[in-house]
Amino acid sequence: MKGIILAGESGTRLYPLTRVTSKQLLPIYDKPMIYYPLSVLMNAGIRDILIISTPQDTPRFEELLGDGKQFGINLTYAVQPSPDGLAQAFIIGADFIGDDTVAMVLGDNIFVGHGLKKRLEAAVKNAETGKGATVFGYYVDDPERFGIVEFDNSGKAISIEEKPEKPKSNYCVTGLYFYDNRVVEFAKNLKPSARGELEITDLNRIYLEDGTLNVELLGQGFTWLDTGTHESLVDATNFVKTVETHQHRKIACLEEIAYLNGWISKEQVLEEYEILKKNQYGQYLKDVLDGKYIDA
Repeated sequence: MKGIILAGESGTRLYPLTRVTSKQLLPIYDKPMIYYPLSVLMNAGIRDILIISTPQDTPRFEELLGDGKQFGINLTYAVQPSPDGLAQAFIIGADFIGDDTVAMVLGDNIFVGHGLKKRLEAAVKNAETGKGATVFGYYVDDPERFGIVEFDNSGKAISIEEKPEKPKSNYCVTGLYFYDNRVVEFAKNLKPSARGELEITDLNRIYLEDGTLNVELLGQGFTWLDTGTHESLVDATNFVKTVETHQHRKIACLEEIAYLNGWISKEQVLEEYEILKKNQYGQYLKDVLDGKYIDA
């Protein structure tokens, strides 16, 4: 499976913070925002990843992440000239995807929860065994801001509506999507919505209507954060700091994920440690190598 991170948009809701830099390069506690969605794809076992961003920001992501070899992954980059909808990512990334299945995560989304890795691996398996698409639902208090899923009495998804005036549930579709290879052709055949965008909700609706959309609800024990406002940026930083302090484990430590996956060696982690050893992030890498933490 291939992976895509969509890190475009102008980030005007975060002005003046984003006047000269991408939203996804802003810090969430001790890591750039893009580390968090990147960690999701890595935890799903995905190593070939395309980062799509604006013409001005793409070189900055390349400078930060390079070709990904320090994390045991292969990173490539593509430009989205203008923000014409989330589904456009599959058209821009068509050659990158090729004949493979694909997962996409939005660059400003953070997912945390015990058992998340198993959910991600199941979504990969679904796509790779011809069972269609998987999206993740999450309860929100302001459903009119999101793509909302309606369920029947048995819990089966029966409709998806983008930013509804009268929401049929409080469960939104989060910014994490797993698809079979049909998604490329589906995206190419989409018509722009009233706001002139290729909507991801329209793409998901195609899978829903042919009975191949799996909606996984992230319930108790899971946290989803969409860091698109000044307030949510602060909330995300406070959340990550609190969890890391109390659980003594880092969220989205890419070196740790790569090392535990067997993608990089102890020597490679030590190289990063030498660069980062003056702060707590570097010390954490040393603790990982010393076997201080045990995965329960």
